Amino acid sequence: MKIQFLGAARTVTGSCYVIEALGHRFAVDCGMHQGNKAIEERNHEVKPYRPTDLDFIFVTHAHIDHSGLLPLMAKYGFDKPVFCTPATCELLRLMLLDSAHIQEMEAENELKKYKRRGLGEPPAPIYTIEDAAKVDPLFKPVDYHQPVSPIPGLKATFYNAGHILGSGSLLLEITEDGRKTTLLFSGDIGRPQSLIVREPETPPAADYIFLESTYGDRDHKNEATSVHELAEAIEYSYSRKEKIIIPAFAVERTQEILCCLHHIDHEGLLPHDLPIYVDSPLAIRASEIFSRYRDLFDEETRALLGSGDDIFALPNLHYTLSADESKAINSTSGSAIVISASGMCNAGRIKHHLRHNLWRPGASIVFVGYQAVGTIGRKLVEQAQKITLFGEEVNVAARIFTINGFSGHAGQSQLLDWLKPLAKHDAHVVLVHGEAKAQDTLAGEIQARFGLTPERPDYLEEITLVGSTIAGTVLHQAEAYPRVNWTFLADEVERKWSMFRTQLKDIEHKPWVDQKELEDQLGKMEYSLTRLLARL
Repeated sequence: MKIQFLGAARTVTGSCYVIEALGHRFAVDCGMHQGNKAIEERNHEVKPYRPTDLDFIFVTHAHIDHSGLLPLMAKYGFDKPVFCTPATCELLRLMLLDSAHIQEMEAENELKKYKRRGLGEPPAPIYTIEDAAKVDPLFKPVDYHQPVSPIPGLKATFYNAGHILGSGSLLLEITEDGRKTTLLFSGDIGRPQSLIVREPETPPAADYIFLESTYGDRDHKNEATSVHELAEAIEYSYSRKEKIIIPAFAVERTQEILCCLHHIDHEGLLPHDLPIYVDSPLAIRASEIFSRYRDLFDEETRALLGSGDDIFALPNLHYTLSADESKAINSTSGSAIVISASGMCNAGRIKHHLRHNLWRPGASIVFVGYQAVGTIGRKLVEQAQKITLFGEEVNVAARIFTINGFSGHAGQSQLLDWLKPLAKHDAHVVLVHGEAKAQDTLAGEIQARFGLTPERPDYLEEITLVGSTIAGTVLHQAEAYPRVNWTFLADEVERKWSMFRTQLKDIEHKPWVDQKELEDQLGKMEYSLTRLLARL
């Protein structure tokens, strides 16, 4: 049996694990890579996936970093079953079309930029709405605890992961050559104190446990304080008549924020004249799906609903579907709460809200979820002084709040608690879906507490399993991390600078107006070099 890690290996996004067993090739998750330009270029690299050679795909939950490349697979010939829970199926029907719409809109905007600059054709969208529509008929809903056998010798069972509506951990039982091997993919594990969905359950033990490690190096702050931290952010900007911008994933996080605002309102801490905008058509439609799956809510939330209390109803709550309604928000005066996607600020309407508010002293940007390396959100959390949005550099004067108590991911202690009943002496723990620092810290804790030494595979790495033994690994470092030719780049800069220096006397004889234009261009280059040096 062989497993290759096509994403979420020493990183958080792009979850995809391709398994070869029983004469078949299939995947667990097929997520989009999110981050800086280099990371997102992986979304265009179809070759490692070999879509036509995939016999089926399991999806642990609907977030785009676990599902967002399904339309790309369909674009290049994948037409086999996609197994996931019923709620995940419904959410994916919305989310993949929304993702495709974003791809098309961003490609259209790039085309306009290229034409204005007289350049050639810009990069095509990763996939289109037509590609996303091809995935819809492939969904095969599977209930929790209901085993499914896509091929002889394989039994797959989903268990509630407590991360978002319909999220699952996946247990694979593979019987090959008379030997049974079990693999458990945790998916994203939620917090026991989540506001809406039921807490994660413990699946059966397995020979191999593929454990997410997003927050492997730290615990969240006390979740009980999150309501008051959000109330503080609201008061900060409300008193200054500025906006509170909340980047939030459309599925689960937006609904949790609304639930939290509901509690703040009950405590009398939400100003009754404060408009609240849910500026995400996807979040609006996702909330409708939530209302149909109330049986997946925790007891406290079901009790509130049973008493007639609508956790998604608030004074002055407005849902904005159209682009014109979204634009109108930023033309209104005074304070308002704006909840908009994407949660990491890399796409969607949130970028427009940041452009209008980041530079305003008194505004608040409230982060309520994980921010991957290279994303705009991560740069803001790490206190960047300036951010580039739509080709324009924007000063950061707004106050940045980070409220990790809303995270949909278990913290370090909660990950260890989830693992404890599964950590038998001969189990193999494989850490995925985490940055190197988080994985290294968590690996040390697992070694100290359970006596197990976790594997930490890298991007594109392949491991071969023989029963309960890892028989070999193959790295693909050259393909995974193409070498940057710094010498060539530095030599080119020096060569061109030398050419400039030789022409200085000629420049001094140009008309003054021309000299000033050249001075501006050189000033921009000097500023770029200053910023580059500051990052080293």
